[in-house]
Amino acid sequence: MEIREFRESDEDSVVKLWTECNLVVPWNNPHHDIRRKLELQRDLFLVGCSGDRIVATAMAGYEGHRGWVNYVAVSPECRGRGSGREMMEAAEARLRALGCPKISLQVRYTNSDAIKFYERIGFRRDDVVSFGKRLERDE
Repeated sequence: MEIREFRESDEDSVVKLWTECNLVVPWNNPHHDIRRKLELQRDLFLVGCSGDRIVATAMAGYEGHRGWVNYVAVSPECRGRGSGREMMEAAEARLRALGCPKISLQVRYTNSDAIKFYERIGFRRDDVVSFGKRLERDE
């Protein structure tokens, strides 16, 4: 798998992958999320390609205190081959190069496969409560 930065021409393939991976929810428009990401640290939006097909993604960010990783996805038929680990290692390397001391991420509590994956690659549950507040509607 080749890992590279997202290109605008990848958008439809990426949204299709996120949909296949159940990452798309009604309150987050993936096209809006992509446009927002391209305005800020676009070099931290990574895609994994197998030939000419996008099979994995990771969208990272760093604001000076913590790094965050979102939209980690691996095509269902490519799972179990280390692609998720490779994507996270690539995101971690870029965040580390920026001086990031810790990565945080959120996983829906119902996504037991993702929870197990992150635990396998060294993440631990933080003793925190996650809060959110919509500043803009994504309809």
